[in-house]
Amino acid sequence: MKAAILHKSGSTPKYGDIDLLFDLKENQQLLNVKAAAVKNLDKARVSGKHYASYREFPTVVGTDGVGELADGTRVYGFGITGMLAERAIIGDNYTPIPHTLDYVTAAALPNAVLGSAMPLLIRAKLVAGQTVLFNGATGVTGHVAVQIAKHYGAKNIIVTGRNERLLEELRSYGATHLINLKDTDESIKERLAVIHRETPIDIVIDYLWGKPISLIMEILKGDSITHISHTTKIVTAGDMAGKEISLSSSILRTSAIEILGSGFGSLSPEELIVFNKVILPEMFLLASNNKLHIQTEAHSLENIEEAWNKQLASGTRLVITI
Repeated sequence: MKAAILHKSGSTPKYGDIDLLFDLKENQQLLNVKAAAVKNLDKARVSGKHYASYREFPTVVGTDGVGELADGTRVYGFGITGMLAERAIIGDNYTPIPHTLDYVTAAALPNAVLGSAMPLLIRAKLVAGQTVLFNGATGVTGHVAVQIAKHYGAKNIIVTGRNERLLEELRSYGATHLINLKDTDESIKERLAVIHRETPIDIVIDYLWGKPISLIMEILKGDSITHISHTTKIVTAGDMAGKEISLSSSILRTSAIEILGSGFGSLSPEELIVFNKVILPEMFLLASNNKLHIQTEAHSLENIEEAWNKQLASGTRLVITI
């Protein structure tokens, strides 16, 4: 079987042949893989620096993907075996893919939807008409998040980032306020303060943590004299700007900030079923109707070494086709 094979932790997966015995157990399916996205998680596991890094070699890499079951049903699923291969085993919690949606888009969407819809809908519980701030929105997940927020009725959508071109692109997806994190701290806080006074921020979905979220918290804290504070849910879904912050007790005592996290550890098995059976199918339908967009760059499995190390344009997801 042709696959992307990792021979040593920290090396680049190589294209080659590997013999695997697919011993299907109850509630498992054999998938003829058509495409799989390469995400930060995949690269972290290959690097050997992730808690779920590969320990046995040689091994097939890839965590999730799309393809066809034995009866021809098109599905997305998580791999019990590596997904960057001609065949892989998946569990029974898979998601059907519309026939009108191409495999490359179907492979690219799930991780971005998981990182955007789950913090927005499940953790923060977005209600139509609310104001949402996406902190660090110029990546793949941020682009999808803005579109999902608009789809579910967010009235105002604030986005922050350092790439001016991608910030402007987010406006076309529904963003109403753009804040460039290259500006001075005071300028950023002044802009946020004006927005927060005019349309109080209900939800912050944060992909950065570090200094940017600290600046945002300073704006969200209440007036210690009048005790006026607007309830804001902050959901952390990433830490690209730093894994730790210094959080003063006074910020929490003078505010109605609620701090939550969103990731596999914070989501219940039931919520993950909702993701696969309710949320993701709706996103697939939106994409098939050209109402949800994601930037991709596709390469064939044979070119996995070159594609794995290629520097992609910001906001673009790498997808390997099989």
